Amino acid sequence: MSATIRTTDPATGRPLATYEAWDTARIETAVERAHAAARAWARVPATERAARISHLATVLREHTGTLAHLAVTEMGKPIGEAECEVGKSALTADYYAGHGPGILADERVDIDGAEAWVAHEPVGLVLAVMPWNFPVWQVMRFAIPSLVAGNGILLKHASNVTGSALALQGLFVAAGFPEHLVTTLLIAEEDVPDVTARLIEDDRVAAVTLTGSNRAGAAVGSAAGRAAKKSVLELGGSDAFMVLDDADVDVAAAAAVKARFTNSGQSCVCAKRFIVAAPVADAFTAAFVAGAEALRVGDPRERDTQVGPLARDDLRAAIQRQVEESVAAGARLLTGGKPVPGDGFFYQPTVLGDTGPGMPAFDEETFGPLAAIAVARDDEDAARLANATPYGLGLSIWTADPGRGVALARRITSGAAFVNAIVASDPRLPFGGTKRSGYGRELADSGIREFTNTRTYWVTA
Repeated sequence: MSATIRTTDPATGRPLATYEAWDTARIETAVERAHAAARAWARVPATERAARISHLATVLREHTGTLAHLAVTEMGKPIGEAECEVGKSALTADYYAGHGPGILADERVDIDGAEAWVAHEPVGLVLAVMPWNFPVWQVMRFAIPSLVAGNGILLKHASNVTGSALALQGLFVAAGFPEHLVTTLLIAEEDVPDVTARLIEDDRVAAVTLTGSNRAGAAVGSAAGRAAKKSVLELGGSDAFMVLDDADVDVAAAAAVKARFTNSGQSCVCAKRFIVAAPVADAFTAAFVAGAEALRVGDPRERDTQVGPLARDDLRAAIQRQVEESVAAGARLLTGGKPVPGDGFFYQPTVLGDTGPGMPAFDEETFGPLAAIAVARDDEDAARLANATPYGLGLSIWTADPGRGVALARRITSGAAFVNAIVASDPRLPFGGTKRSGYGRELADSGIREFTNTRTYWVTA
């Protein structure tokens, strides 16, 4: 096993850097050191672990420029969004620094004749397989609560953001965490399936978490099941953005543009299917298309850029296929629909009308600046269309009657439901999906306890 990892600037298509992929011996050394570091870290009191996380928040803010620059150059994120990603990570560190020890505190249970309590103790070394689309936030969303819980981390980041992965490893050391407690593994792309499976089988690895594609999630989940180890999977999404007949159309359309085209549409939790009540469909569609056409596509380094390139050219080709096949199946192309000429992996913000089940833009996860509009006759039809998906990550409903929105949300399967708001993760609330969008939760109380051993103590005098 000997290869290299190459990164590319998606805004130009030109090479960025080359890294030497690790061989079996180097991976073994890294796992052994990480395992030893995790065992020592588990003995550190939770209050002290939280204090290190508090310092991490400061270090994150101090290195915002460096981390944002890496996200811009490695995966094409617009600079303003890249800076916000680092800021959100710092806020999450603040949250767990303040609340983590309390969430992990022993829970006393009244038992006659005995003293009993429930403890939440570290599981050990956790393998984290992370995606490229939020190169800082996706790692921090898992790592911060897991470290407060007392665990160590083996990080297998996406190869196209290798520079970001190494920078994050250095950041934890700069924040005062023990060396090797957070270890980035450099694994050649062709070796990832075999190496990941072996790591999951390794007795020193206690659990695994993955954010990524359904194909990768199925492989990791299967391997974890065979090894009888805990896993958390955050997979694809095809979130419904529902506009009811009493909604403020202009407000909903403006939110829809942001919900779909943030991160150039490259997010599992981006709104993707826009299910609109027939009485307001024409007005919403006109406002949404106008908003999409007003977006500035360009160099992600420039402050006024709103949509950058796709992270890889194969992702752009996938969007093009979905557009062409959906139009062939009866969808109407309302705007966009083509790659942007010139260097880099840019694609026009695209809106399709008259979509529905049986079309790729409606049935599949669209990971790029492509929106699919479907018209619903009434709330019953809207619920049917929203549920017509194998995914179940987030849901957004827009209505003048919040109670109506909540009642409708209860009829639709998803991991989160937002009424008159865009779906987003927040450290105070659990985040995760259902159906093919995965299982397990990150963030809030649930997230920090996912990778703990919930242990019962019973003591009789």
